[in-house]
Amino acid sequence: MTKADLIDAVAGGAELSKRQATHVVELIFGEIQKALQNGDRVALTPFGSFVVRARSAREGRNPKTGERIEIPARTVPAFVAGRSLKEAIAKKSARK
Repeated sequence: MTKADLIDAVAGGAELSKRQATHVVELIFGEIQKALQNGDRVALTPFGSFVVRARSAREGRNPKTGERIEIPARTVPAFVAGRSLKEAIAKKSARK
């Protein structure tokens, strides 16, 4: 599913115009991004949670040359699936 597909689904499900649905989706994404930038956790029960994780500095290698490089520490966004999402996916894969 792409962002455009999501906008179409919201527009159809909520009986909104595509312009209104686009605004709603953009607003939701923006609020999630702001919360993560502040280091907050975004919990969408029972779907899952968006969290910010710290990655420590480490040593890596350039795959082309084999040269060692230092990869700096950073923070990255992550998604943790909720129980109902995990169960829904497990049921779908069990049927196949």
